[in-house]
Amino acid sequence: MYPSSTSASPSALLGALLAFIISGILIVVQRYDWNRKKSVKFDWPAPEQSFLNFEAETIQNATLRSHLSNAELLPADHQEGVEYITCFDPSTSLHIGTTPALNPLQIAERISLAREAQPAWAQTTFAQRRRVMRSLMAWVLENSEAIARVACRDTGKTMIDAAFGEILTTCAKLEWLIKHGERELRPSSRRNPLLLLHKKAHVYYQPKGVVAAVVSWNYPIHNALGPIIAALFAGDAIVLKASEQVAWSSTWVIGAVRACLQACGHDPDVVQLVLAYPESVETLTRSPLVKHITFIGSEDVGRRVLIAAAENLTPVTLELGGKDPAILLPSADLKAFSSHWMRGVFQSMGQNCIGIERFIVHESTHDRFVDMMLERVKKLRMGSVLNSTAEGWVSTVDVGSLISHEHAQRMATIVARARDQGATILTGGNVVSHPYAPGGAWFEPTIITGVTEEMDISRQEVFGPIMMVMRYEGDWEEAVRLANGSKYGLGASVFGNDRRECEKVVRALRCGMVAVNDFGVFYLNQDLPFGGVKSSGFGRFSGPEGLQAMCDPKAVVQDRFFSWIRTPIPRAVDYPIRSLVSSWDFVAGLAEGVWGETWTESVAGWWRLLKALRA
Repeated sequence: MYPSSTSASPSALLGALLAFIISGILIVVQRYDWNRKKSVKFDWPAPEQSFLNFEAETIQNATLRSHLSNAELLPADHQEGVEYITCFDPSTSLHIGTTPALNPLQIAERISLAREAQPAWAQTTFAQRRRVMRSLMAWVLENSEAIARVACRDTGKTMIDAAFGEILTTCAKLEWLIKHGERELRPSSRRNPLLLLHKKAHVYYQPKGVVAAVVSWNYPIHNALGPIIAALFAGDAIVLKASEQVAWSSTWVIGAVRACLQACGHDPDVVQLVLAYPESVETLTRSPLVKHITFIGSEDVGRRVLIAAAENLTPVTLELGGKDPAILLPSADLKAFSSHWMRGVFQSMGQNCIGIERFIVHESTHDRFVDMMLERVKKLRMGSVLNSTAEGWVSTVDVGSLISHEHAQRMATIVARARDQGATILTGGNVVSHPYAPGGAWFEPTIITGVTEEMDISRQEVFGPIMMVMRYEGDWEEAVRLANGSKYGLGASVFGNDRRECEKVVRALRCGMVAVNDFGVFYLNQDLPFGGVKSSGFGRFSGPEGLQAMCDPKAVVQDRFFSWIRTPIPRAVDYPIRSLVSSWDFVAGLAEGVWGETWTESVAGWWRLLKALRA
């Protein structure tokens, strides 16, 4: 006997067909949603100047105005009456370009372009803004080597320093915005008091309009992208004033951002670049169209920006100088942390706003610390990663050049002054010439000991490759006293094996950020606010605080049960007032009933209120 074959029932066939159709629809919807959110590829190639052994004229005594003494440095289409900025590689003095400096009228035009483009950008959804961020992230990752080379060419740093300061930090900031930016800018619910239980309260974060950022030269790619992506995610347009020292790299990276916006279907005019000399910048900082300014730079310039912004009561976030201390407690493991200390001083040749400028070391470990650091510092190799020897090979280098010859001479002056005041120079301290990059701004990595709090070098921001060591003899409180003795208060670090003692130091330090048994890691965590206290500035960028600073917060209160339960105005306090006595009893009774310290006071208050209502 064999079982008889049976065909599928019509209902089963119909069910299978419906399942197939529904699955197809879901796949199509999912694919559409993915295509709408995924990154958009765009092409923005590396400039020829960023490649190894780029050949160009070596500028003698290179400065930003070298074109005034050598007309061959001017572009072929240069115009009379236009100011220019000479761009050069500070590690070799190779000419890499000459770009126009904007005049006040041209700066005002850039601000107007941003203002015209901003309303449409403000209407974009968070999904659309995330797509721009994803597209930028994909471009950064795909072109990370090119980005690093561009930074190296314009600042003289090494590829590793560029990877740390330009690539990793930028990707961390983009990732945070993609994952958490919308949550921080969505209307946030706030608590209600007893009197307003029938209401609900929220804070809305609305775009400011056009914001500005005036940024420093030490990390040209990251310093440009950081404020730009925060402003864009908040719905703002932004005008970026880049340092003249990095006009070439800034032009390139802003071009990439504008290409990204265009590829994603948005108006690139929401991002504007200003390259100008200081005398023209007040057109930007005094503009009534600019609704917020982020400034990253020196204390002196920051004060001038603040004065200019005060004319229109424009809010300002200031990240100024630093004199970051590293406190080494007696329990600190010298061998474990020696590499952290080397990078804390010599990353980007010390041209780092959160670089370690003061080592405050306990007397019990001072000599061992100095011996260990001296051995390592003497082995540091200077050089340009984009310039080979006459034989055609590129040496392995640890540190690059300084940003300019003027900055190198400033280092020499600081070291000479410290020597005159009694400090000991253990190694380095000199402006030098490099054998295969003789035109560069080279300064020897330096260690200075015997520094006391009265010396100039212990108080002024150095911003260079100088490891400065101070000895302390007492307990942790003496170390903190020395650390807090500076007028600056940006970052700090503390090293030790006693968690409780480290925590005491952390709480006692007067600064904006502290790393325990590490260096600078608070900036890699973009959920944290970045900024300082005292003469290091105020306000924060990064984290929820920095992103929300790009918005105007608006407090909104509305009925919880819309149109059903509304706030009544009792007769006792309604206009015209019927009785001064009953109206006062009503208000006083309400206050006592809600906030009375004891239940008897509360009951008495409510009873007083009820009597006022019956009057």
